[in-house]
Amino acid sequence: MNKRPKTKLVHEGDFAAEVPVELIETEDGWSPYLSVEDAQKLDDVRSALQRGDLESAAKLAKIFRLTPIN
Repeated sequence: MNKRPKTKLVHEGDFAAEVPVELIETEDGWSPYLSVEDAQKLDDVRSALQRGDLESAAKLAKIFRLTPIN
């Protein structure tokens, strides 16, 4: 079993977040996959962005405000 760092992007409304996670690679057919903790971290960041709680989201990820270009 190998683990490698990866950045996952979460997009909600006008915000995007870069969430650091580890992908777990094994010899079985389900590889690569996330740990339960990393999957929960992605869910927590998404929930915080949906609530507008940028402070909580920023504790787990790097947050960006998206600005449309006309």
